[in-house]
Amino acid sequence: MQELSDFLGQTDAVGRAVALLLLLMSISAWVVILWKMWVLKRAGRDLQRAVPAFWTAGSLDDGRTRLGKMDREKLLLPLLDAATLRPGSGTLETSGRLDSQLTRRLRDALHRALAHLQFGQVLLASIGATAPFVGLFGTVWGIYHALASISAAGSITIEKVAAPVGEALIMTAAGLAVAIPAVLAYNIYGKRVAACEAELEGFAHDLREMALDAQRDA
Repeated sequence: MQELSDFLGQTDAVGRAVALLLLLMSISAWVVILWKMWVLKRAGRDLQRAVPAFWTAGSLDDGRTRLGKMDREKLLLPLLDAATLRPGSGTLETSGRLDSQLTRRLRDALHRALAHLQFGQVLLASIGATAPFVGLFGTVWGIYHALASISAAGSITIEKVAAPVGEALIMTAAGLAVAIPAVLAYNIYGKRVAACEAELEGFAHDLREMALDAQRDA
């Protein structure tokens, strides 16, 4: 921390801006990491409990009630609503075949659910990819600024060079410290989102078959 304080005290506005940018990136990444940890944990548990509970219900209304109690992230209920919706006539939505209408509604509901689960993934990927380069830029700029100051002083020794260069290298380490958690979280959460997506796709497929059977029997 002393080296970082010395670096910020000796550098110019550009160096401080780079440090501030890394700080903002770190805060943003950790906010998203903690939020997605909570959301994906709830979503995974709810999917494991709610889907079997729905299919063991005695009626559609009972199944909807069970989903309403267990589906805290509202991932499954929109799929059920899309499967049971009966849109009015006279629109482009109802001009196609019934199975095509049903597929379209389920697809749209599934995309909205996945968008909720995937929120923040782009931010984590962007921070993980760019933070090391931001830190490297801060190091290069800090070294340049330090060498320029030493050169203006008129005397250059290894002692005068080593200290500011070592302090500037802190920015590279800071960039890596920001990037590594973001990359790890992106990879871990990507697997969890994929697992939830598979469950949602399976549920949507089963709902589609149930709705088509009900339409044939009607």
